[in-house]
Amino acid sequence: MLSQTYYVVRSQTSGEYLVAHPSEDRALAFLLVFSQDYDALSYLNAHAPSSRGDGRVETLSGTALRPTLDRWQLTGIGIVSDPLIPQVEFFRIG
Repeated sequence: MLSQTYYVVRSQTSGEYLVAHPSEDRALAFLLVFSQDYDALSYLNAHAPSSRGDGRVETLSGTALRPTLDRWQLTGIGIVSDPLIPQVEFFRIG
């Protein structure tokens, strides 16, 4: 996990990352990560067309993952395996 590069979507206006709340508990927020940059763009096109112009795809190294989660007070990551359906596996990083 530490040697992998992830692709994330970040708002150009607010600077916030694209996160998911898989339950009613809004305190549980997971950073959505993609294996390829085009998967992140496909996700935006399919599920947030109004945010397409505001979202920017960035790379995030495995070593930067933990500090990013801590800084934004996120619970873990959601690895998106299929951006169109979408299929997401959630992992708590504790």
